[in-house]
Amino acid sequence: MMDLGALTLLVETASAGSLAAAARRLRLSPMAASRLLAGLERELDVRLMHRSTRALSLTDEGLALLPHARAMLEEHAAGLASVRGKGAGASGLLRVTTSHAFGRQMVAPLVAGFMLANPQVQVDLQLTDSVVDIIAEGMDLAIRIVTPSDSSLVGRRIADSPRVLVAAPAYLERCGSPCDLAALQQHACLTVSAAPHWGFSAGGEIRRVKVAGRFTANSIDALHEVCRGGLGIANFSSWNVRDDLATGVLRQVTLADAAPEALGIWAVYPTRRMVPAKVRLFIDAVSARLKETA
Repeated sequence: MMDLGALTLLVETASAGSLAAAARRLRLSPMAASRLLAGLERELDVRLMHRSTRALSLTDEGLALLPHARAMLEEHAAGLASVRGKGAGASGLLRVTTSHAFGRQMVAPLVAGFMLANPQVQVDLQLTDSVVDIIAEGMDLAIRIVTPSDSSLVGRRIADSPRVLVAAPAYLERCGSPCDLAALQQHACLTVSAAPHWGFSAGGEIRRVKVAGRFTANSIDALHEVCRGGLGIANFSSWNVRDDLATGVLRQVTLADAAPEALGIWAVYPTRRMVPAKVRLFIDAVSARLKETA
């Protein structure tokens, strides 16, 4: 039976691109990681990785072993989960990725309680507004405000994410409020750089409308700040602007012929096999927070 620790190191090294990065993820010393990998190579009597001072890559034998290593680790995790049952607490390192805005407002505030309730868990939270390849990056879970399109991933819809058009009072006083979709296209709209189209529910169907303005960004938080500053109209998830609407920092923009398309909040994980307790319980914690703040 191959050493599961060594197989974990192989998978993490392939994901991280270096043995040193994999060792940091697994909280191993560089020497311990080198010994684990060397032991696995001796056991199999093959070289699994090409090493140099600048780069590391899998040999043909390493590439052939990699999917089997992942499968063995998944089987091991599934076996433990089936024995421990659904009531088992979380343990091990949990890597989670989500957007900056959602992570800051919804995920980070629940982490302390989750970790106190599960003292055997470690959490590595990665915030980015880019879509992460969770398999390549070695993530256990992604929380996304989209519908997953990658059929190799498993997704669980944990909540609805209604959207709302908003603008600062200063902008509306200066430029007026659009009354319909046609009028909206004449306004300064604040969009994500790579997504100049907004979805609307209109007449029983979804319409994609191209909008534009002088400011675009790859960050929802950046769009939020310039929207507060009166630079234009933005299309945000309602959870993201709830406080601003309540205090009057932003005002809702309502169209007579359409409403922003609602999205879903999805928990996405990389395997169809039994979900580890650390992932399942964290998803439950996110779901509970969303219900509390609905």
